[in-house]
Amino acid sequence: MSKAKKSRKRYESDSESSIDSEEEARRKDLRERDEFAERLKKKDEEKTRNIVHASDRRAYEEAAKRLQLQNAEREKIIPKLRVESRRKYLEKRKEDKLLELEADIVDDEYLFEEQILTERERKEREHKKELLKLAQEHEKARELERVQRYHMPRDLGKDSTSDYIEVDELEKVPQSEQKKWEKDQMASAVFKFGAKDAVKKDEYELLLEDQIDFIQALQMPGIKDKMKREPELSEFEKKKLTIAETKKSLPIFPFRDDLIQAVREHQVLIIEGETGSGKTTQIPQYLHEAGFTENEKKIGCTQPRRVAAMSVAARVAQEMDVKLGNEVGYAIRFEDCTSERTVIKYMTDGTLHREFLSEPDLQSYSVMIIDEAHERTLHTDILFGLVKDIARFRPDLKLLISSATLDAQKFSEFFDEAPIFRIPGRRFPVDIYYTKAPEADYVDACVISVLQIHVTQPLGDVLVFLTGQDEIETCQELLQDRLRRLGSKVRELIILPVYANLPSDMQAKIFEATPRGARKVVLATNIAETSLTIDNIIYVIDPGFAKQNYFNSKTGMESLMVVPISKASANQRAGRAGRVAAGKCFRLYTAWSYKHELEENTVPEIQRINLGNAVLMLKALGINDLIHFDFLDPPPHETLVLALEQLYALGALNHHGELTRLGRRMAEFPVDPMMAKMLLAAEKYKCAEEIVSITAMLSVNGAIFYRPKDKIIHADTARKNFYHPGGDHLTLLNVYNQWRDTDYSLQWCYENFIQYRSMKRARDVREQLVGLMQRVEIEMVSSISETTDIRKAITAGYFYHIARLSKAGNYKTVKHNQTVTVHPNSSLFEELPRWVLYHELVFTSKEFMRQVIEIESKWLLEVAPHYYKPKELEDSTNKKLPKTVGRSERTD
Repeated sequence: MSKAKKSRKRYESDSESSIDSEEEARRKDLRERDEFAERLKKKDEEKTRNIVHASDRRAYEEAAKRLQLQNAEREKIIPKLRVESRRKYLEKRKEDKLLELEADIVDDEYLFEEQILTERERKEREHKKELLKLAQEHEKARELERVQRYHMPRDLGKDSTSDYIEVDELEKVPQSEQKKWEKDQMASAVFKFGAKDAVKKDEYELLLEDQIDFIQALQMPGIKDKMKREPELSEFEKKKLTIAETKKSLPIFPFRDDLIQAVREHQVLIIEGETGSGKTTQIPQYLHEAGFTENEKKIGCTQPRRVAAMSVAARVAQEMDVKLGNEVGYAIRFEDCTSERTVIKYMTDGTLHREFLSEPDLQSYSVMIIDEAHERTLHTDILFGLVKDIARFRPDLKLLISSATLDAQKFSEFFDEAPIFRIPGRRFPVDIYYTKAPEADYVDACVISVLQIHVTQPLGDVLVFLTGQDEIETCQELLQDRLRRLGSKVRELIILPVYANLPSDMQAKIFEATPRGARKVVLATNIAETSLTIDNIIYVIDPGFAKQNYFNSKTGMESLMVVPISKASANQRAGRAGRVAAGKCFRLYTAWSYKHELEENTVPEIQRINLGNAVLMLKALGINDLIHFDFLDPPPHETLVLALEQLYALGALNHHGELTRLGRRMAEFPVDPMMAKMLLAAEKYKCAEEIVSITAMLSVNGAIFYRPKDKIIHADTARKNFYHPGGDHLTLLNVYNQWRDTDYSLQWCYENFIQYRSMKRARDVREQLVGLMQRVEIEMVSSISETTDIRKAITAGYFYHIARLSKAGNYKTVKHNQTVTVHPNSSLFEELPRWVLYHELVFTSKEFMRQVIEIESKWLLEVAPHYYKPKELEDSTNKKLPKTVGRSERTD
């Protein structure tokens, strides 16, 4: 008995010591994570780039006055200089072109005899001669026009006569001057447009059968209709309207005092108002004037998109007559345009997530406005749960939820029956037009509609909604081609694209004033559907489609699909036309389709995309119980479980579901968790330089190679020159390294059919990622001579995405046994290696693996022994892998 007792005591003491050691290891991991977070916070404070610094008020005002005087003088003189310069340039250009044409004809006649010319070359020579003759005759006519008709008679001597030379036959007729003047005036007054007035069929390219018939179905009323009818203002009178008068004309202005009183009385307030009512720009100003920014507190306002945050902040700074970055500023990813004096701060909802890491209680804010809540982006939905929790233990924090659609009741119920403040009406009415029949090709229909508006409607800018970059570029090319053929028959039409991947300087062009007598057409994605306000938009063209991302948790496949928009989005788009004047919205679908085929509201993003990054961010904020987290619309259970499972497999979570030190480091990268793990694995395999380049190229992967229709063979040949036997990731690395070796040459990109703009974006992303890797203490080392380590680092992050070749010749994913195919653009399309890793699954005609590399199955036991067992990785030849990894090693 004594021996049994001793052995039992020994066993109990051993088990207690093992539990203690496990608990000690867990505490050590958590302690390291907290220390790492503290170091990051200190680095942030040291490296934060504040664009604006506090300055002396008097010096600032003096500088502002000087700049204002300089701008006023410049605005007076520049238009005159521009006109004079243009005239001189055109005169010189005309002379140069005439001399060039004449020399061309002389050389052609000297070098080639007429007998050896083909029919086409002979016609071309005749055409050039005719062109030269017409130009010379036109010049002579101009010289005749300069003749001084009336002059003092010469003192004629004795027997001398003076003959008056008639300019043309018309002058011989009595009262010829009067008739000639009348004829010229009538000719200039008649303006021919459209096919009906065309003398010849080819005189105007906009043929009658191409036009689209629209039917006006309804009108969205504006408050200007309910008021006394105001006389139409001229352009000059509109410019004289001050900012103060514009602010007073907004629908929100009469409710200013009521709104401030409601904010004082209630902690949470739901604000519902039509697009264009002034919610985004005016509410923060009203609250600032009412004293909510006293005691060094700030008013925060979130926007779903970075472009919206920047443009709204600039507008509010202009209205408050302050410099952007002082009292009014904005904060977006990698850019902080605020200072110590900032009291109104606009930011993206993702930026506010990052602020939660350093300031969990938002102590520096007195009011937080969640704007454009109806968009229901992933970040916005998570913010709802976070700010609702903060509002419960911070009674002094005022929370405003702003929405432009009828979701207000749902928001009210979520925020414990918070009151709803409704702002009625929009400034101007909008006429809604539908097509008589559905349009087969909505991109072509957009082009025709723009030209119809341009020819038949009064001046005013046009906003066209398209689904993505490809469609915008196609539409831009078609419009430019049509306008080139029309020539000088129509007014100037300025075509400006705007989409997320466009550089900021090109995006800013849409806000520039339209030249007098011209029209601007903005081709935009749904980025222009909400806070982005473009001046002078009178006409909106809405094809009724948008791109949405859908994630299948069972297969792990994401698909970006073009889907019909919701009724809420359609009304949002129509509202963009009634911001500055009475507008018109042309919907390229029927009224029946709007009523019966469109959903009421868009499916929230949280219910249709991968939640890996969102879950990692919530874990970094210390929220561990995600199943019971207060979501407005809970995500699908399977998607949430898959995200937690992936994070655990990647090592970001421990078996208690807590964030590990590795997970805290992964949370610093604004990328997918698998990509973040790949970046951190580069530290172990000594190939950080290469992995960062590959990550940057993958982020813009869809738009690297250019494949024009007329040069497909040349483009494909150029692409094959970059192929690497290891796979597509290494091919992308080849492209970037060769571009870097040419000193980032634009000419090299043209020669190799590479898109220069995408490469520049990849370089910017790479620089940002290098900064983040240095921030998490990873040394940037290179291992270009050995690709095995690079592929192992990629496998360490993407071991979920593995497929192997089956006996039937198809690829099947290892875990789900789903049949997939290598994408035809892949460098391994014809190679068919036994084991492959893919970056993403895309569904088009079938399930394609994009960005594929060849791997060895034994690497999976090295990088993910907890996820794969040797039995699963048996080769198709039934030859088992050597069991080099033991059970104890796999469970580490």
